[in-house]
Amino acid sequence: MEPLYFVHISDTHIGPTAVFRDRHNISPYPCAEKLVDIINNLETRPDFVIHTGDVVYDPDPAAFAVAAELFSRLNVPIYYVNGNHDGKGMLASYLPMGSKTDLSNDPDTLSYAFEVKGERFVVVDARGPDEIDPQGLFSEAQLEVVRSEAQPDGPPLTIFMHYPALPMNSGGMDREMLVQNGRSFHNLLLPAKERLRGVFHGHVHQNMQVMHDGIFYASIVSAYSQFVAWPHDETVQHDFEHEPGYGFVHLLDGQMIVHQHTFPRPD
Repeated sequence: MEPLYFVHISDTHIGPTAVFRDRHNISPYPCAEKLVDIINNLETRPDFVIHTGDVVYDPDPAAFAVAAELFSRLNVPIYYVNGNHDGKGMLASYLPMGSKTDLSNDPDTLSYAFEVKGERFVVVDARGPDEIDPQGLFSEAQLEVVRSEAQPDGPPLTIFMHYPALPMNSGGMDREMLVQNGRSFHNLLLPAKERLRGVFHGHVHQNMQVMHDGIFYASIVSAYSQFVAWPHDETVQHDFEHEPGYGFVHLLDGQMIVHQHTFPRPD
């Protein structure tokens, strides 16, 4: 089997201009711009980049235009997952992606599959009603997509989503940021666990790994700012000290390796 490599990025929160600053006076764009430069100059060229959501700070057409121009500079294909900050049905309209096959007819749902080097990758959309934000919720149609994909037989399978499916032993995150029906999602994956590489997500602005029932879940730090996630934390707090980052994932014959990197925040 030929090795396959992909870069995992998330939570860039790009604003409507390159000089936009968030309510904490942090500028997301220079971090995302630096990240594009890092990816284009990696010693090992990835086969693609996956962005697991919250591409923009608010679902503003101007912000999507800024993000589209920036990520068009990548020298490899990029794919996106719908995050809670990305609105509904907007990512696919504004952001070009690599070749894919749609798995939903709902224009508000971004769910699709693509294959590279004999590996199958499936993007699912758990963006729920605005009133439950920042929690997620899989529709019955999306759960059916998972059920259909998570069969015992088939090529190696990797799932991409925005929200964490399972508790992370951090009070605030577990109360505020999970997919409400994440256990149902997890149970649907069990028939495919012998071919399932893992589930990669964003949303938590942390490098976190969970292994449950033989299924591996991994998040990645935000590309611009981080959260604190200790067991005793009852609310989600910002961490202004730690750096932005990305993941570099190796898919090998019978083995997966996840490297998680950080980089200095641009001045």
